[in-house]
Amino acid sequence: MIYITHSIAINENEIREKFILASGPGGQRVNKVATAVQLRFDVRNSPSLPHDVRKRLIHLAGKRITGDGILIINARRFRKQEQNRQDAVDRLIKLIRKAAEKPEPRHKTRPTLASKKRRLNTKHHRSELKQIRQSISCSE
Repeated sequence: MIYITHSIAINENEIREKFILASGPGGQRVNKVATAVQLRFDVRNSPSLPHDVRKRLIHLAGKRITGDGILIINARRFRKQEQNRQDAVDRLIKLIRKAAEKPEPRHKTRPTLASKKRRLNTKHHRSELKQIRQSISCSE
């Protein structure tokens, strides 16, 4: 079990890991050993996630989620397979924790009296400037 929060835990069977060839550092063995990790987690069909967390996670994941609701995390930062594996799991945990936070509701605010007065004074000042700049018509 991977514990995310005190109420959310994911079974390790829900996570699929695939090891792929990584670009970047590795020296002579870079094309021989598959050190990068591609972690797949089925968000849409996961029984471990509450509905509201699932919905926020799909929104947060953005392009990392497929049309079928599978979250894909690629980890290739390190040269060792185990470090990349742990990095991918840590990134998944961080993403789910962020989705588990309930957003604070937005409270409508109104402009203060002073800001209304400043806005009207600015409008009045601009109006006076434009009137001064107008050409005076001579009626003869």
